[in-house]
Formats: sequence, C-alpha cells, structure tokens
Amino acid sequence: MIPFLVGLGFLPSGIRKFKDQQGEKTFQRYLHAIDSLEAAGFVLISSPLPGFDPRDTLPQNQRNRVKNTTTISFWEADSVTLQIVPGIGEKLAGRIIKYRDQLGGLHHADQLKEVFGLKEEAYLAIWEYFDFSPQIHSKIPINSIETQDLSKHPYISYGEAKVIVAFRNQHGRYTNPEDLLKIKIFKPEWVQKISPYLDFD
Repeated sequence: MIPFLVGLGFLPSGIRKFKDQQGEKTFQRYLHAIDSLEAAGFVLISSPLPGFDPRDTLPQNQRNRVKNTTTISFWEADSVTLQIVPGIGEKLAGRIIKYRDQLGGLHHADQLKEVFGLKEEAYLAIWEYFDFSPQIHSKIPINSIETQDLSKHPYISYGEAKVIVAFRNQHGRYTNPEDLLKIKIFKPEWVQKISPYLDFD
C-alpha cells in the first residue's frame, strides 16, 4: 500500500513533465510548418482572435536565467545570441531579427509582440538578457520612394503604398504625418503607427 501511495505522489509531476515534453514537440512542429510557408513566399500575419497554442507555459527548468551572461543592447543582438532566451530557437530568433530590421527599428518594445510565434513568456524573458532603448535606424523617404519599395515595410500593404504614391503624385510633397490624413480611407491610428518611420525631407 505504501509504495502505491508514494507512486501516486509522483504521478502529478510525471504528468506535467510529459505534457511539457509533448507540448514542446508539438509547438516546434507548428513553428517548422510556419517557417516552411514563409520560405515558400507566404506572408504571415497575426490573427486578431486568440489562437491555439500547444504550450501553455515554458517548462520550469527553462525559466531559470543562465547566470553566466551579461545584458547587452537589443540592437547588438543577432539570431545566434537571441537563442539564449528560453523559448526562442533558431527559426524564431531569425524571424525576430528579420522583423526588427524590416521595420527599421523599434520605438516601443511591445512591437516585438507582432512577431509571429513569439509567446508572451519568451517576449518577457528577452528583457532579462537584453536592454531596450527606442531606436529608429532606417526611415522611409516618403516623398521619393516608389510603390514597390514602400510596400516592403511590414506596416504598409501594397494597396496602401499605391494610394500614398498616387496622392503624392497628384497633390505634391507630404510635409508632415497629418498630410496622410487627407487621404480619407486612412485611419488616424494607422497614420500614427507609421509616423515614426517616415522622413519628410
């Protein structure tokens, strides 16, 4: 009877460990499928609705920060050093760096939450290893850029880029973000979102 009761005591921890392992494997297969779609040329966007996530939490043994590291600037991070963060593997690290560079920098840390596949726990853990300061290192020359190049920015679709360029060609140079609001189909929230990346010179 005693061995049986002892066995029951270990059962919950055994189940949790099994669930962590299975969840990790499922999540990695899920991210591999996403990476395959990206490689095939598909553009991935985040759903506005809650999505299925096979890993509810990171395994307990991954939550302890490695003691032999020192924090560095997030702008010095690359797809190798980012893998020190629990929950971030090679593919996700590459996706984070690619998104950061495509944006032209970040004016708020929360923008990283837009990276597909980045879990909340992993996002928070990034700032245990890297320091963040707002930085925009590449701006859009809104008065000279053409549609194709403008649409490469993650916040601007090809259709939006066409309208911006067409309005400029018809009405002249933009002088400030408010000029974009003269295009009635654009929401103020969206104009405010892209404003830090615009160069009006």
